Amino acid sequence: MESKKEFEVSGDLLASSGQRFINYIIDLIVVYITIFSISFVVAIVALLLGANTIVEKLQSITTLESYLIFFSIFIPYYSVLENKTSRTIGKYITKTMVVMEDGSKPDFGTTLRRTLCRIIPFEAFSFIGSYSRGWHDSIPDTYVVRKDAFEKAFEAHYSLDEIGKPQEEQ
Repeated sequence: MESKKEFEVSGDLLASSGQRFINYIIDLIVVYITIFSISFVVAIVALLLGANTIVEKLQSITTLESYLIFFSIFIPYYSVLENKTSRTIGKYITKTMVVMEDGSKPDFGTTLRRTLCRIIPFEAFSFIGSYSRGWHDSIPDTYVVRKDAFEKAFEAHYSLDEIGKPQEEQ
């Protein structure tokens, strides 16, 4: 007998709006701390080497330059972490994770699309309503789920396929 239908993420596994908001705040803080830390190290090294023009430049960056710096940290932060671990630091703290509809881990292209969708103006408003799934979820077709509940449901779904199989097939 062939395996039953593929696993699908159900609404009861989705992270709450509150968890999603906390993820956002924590991850934003982490990105800003990273930017501050890198800037601080660059300034200290520049001062030690006598490169005062670098320090002066750090003190007078333009709005465009600040956006470029922000996105040069923001994009790799989300893309790499969600690709490697399905989680960001915020998701670790709230015990949530990113998955595809079938429960699989998103590939790099998917996590990069997710990240780039976060940059869409007014993307935050896509969370208005009772369904806690924004454009950065729906466009790349990903879901943020509660990790423990998801793992239990995923394991239960596939463990039912093992019932009745001869021992050598398991």
